[in-house]
Amino acid sequence: MKKCVAAFALCLSLSPAGFAQERVDLSTLDAAMPGPRTQVLVLGTVHLSQGGPEKFDPAALQPVLQRLAAYKPDIITIEGLSGETCEVMRHRVAYKQAIEDYCPDVAPAQAALGIDTWAALDQVDATLKAWPSQPAPSQRRHLAALFLAAGDPSSAMVQWLQLPDAERHAGDGLDDALAQGLRKRESGRNENVQIAARLAARLGLQRVFPVDDHTGDNLDIDDEDAFGKAITEAWHGASAEALKSREHVDALHKSGDMLATYRAVNSPEVLRLAIASDFGQALAEPSPQRYGRQYVGGWETRNLRMAANVHATFREHPGARVLSVVGSSHKPWFDGLLEQMQGVDIVDAEQVLE
Repeated sequence: MKKCVAAFALCLSLSPAGFAQERVDLSTLDAAMPGPRTQVLVLGTVHLSQGGPEKFDPAALQPVLQRLAAYKPDIITIEGLSGETCEVMRHRVAYKQAIEDYCPDVAPAQAALGIDTWAALDQVDATLKAWPSQPAPSQRRHLAALFLAAGDPSSAMVQWLQLPDAERHAGDGLDDALAQGLRKRESGRNENVQIAARLAARLGLQRVFPVDDHTGDNLDIDDEDAFGKAITEAWHGASAEALKSREHVDALHKSGDMLATYRAVNSPEVLRLAIASDFGQALAEPSPQRYGRQYVGGWETRNLRMAANVHATFREHPGARVLSVVGSSHKPWFDGLLEQMQGVDIVDAEQVLE
């Protein structure tokens, strides 16, 4: 047993049972690292399918896209489940609802190509490794079909949007229904397409990377009604300041001023109020089951796994410029988690959106 040779309080603080255990400081581990640092811009986004003007106009996002294009990301990630994750989840009854809510239907594309998810994923990798600098339209259509079969419709849109309008038709693995589906997505209210895929296409990137994860927040709750009631009642305790901030953001979104909306939802003060009124209120929820803590625990597990997935997209590309488009409530967690990674700097979203 370690001898205590100093004051009792100091001994207590350094003991295994103490409250202030000494830790290894990793903040300067990369101080002597050669080469450029990886830049990560986390763009908090509203969900375009929720709220906003009655008639959605993708052109309203052009001021946002112009500023993101000036940042020149090499890698773009989105809040979506990967085809690989969905395929694993399909083997578990516990994920039935998550699959229905978040996983795209891959059956039509797989039937058109005669392959399953795993073959589609492998063929996507092989195709991208041999991708020419000037791909033919037929190659883009075929890669779009592979992405659909692999459960990655947003990356399929990256290929589709780089086709001249006259080349956006069936063929090379895309049947009529698949081509019509991609055409419909062009005007859909989805930030994964209208921001991430359109930006990727504008910059000549070949894909986006889905990084979401719903295995960590798939809580096993015995009494779902009681859980929902407890969390809802906790949210009702939000401060007047938080409610006013939320109304301000909703009004901006409804007005169709998307640049002002994105500036607002990426503001540290707006984010602080939003997080306090949601997760802060949940943590103060008094039920004996600690429903609020379970809710926040699921949320944090999800963010941990998502941040790891973001890191995986640039681990082989040190010094890359990364854009992560994610629901604004995730942004504080993403910023904090990714900032801890070696050789990574977090880019100020407010400055990019100026």
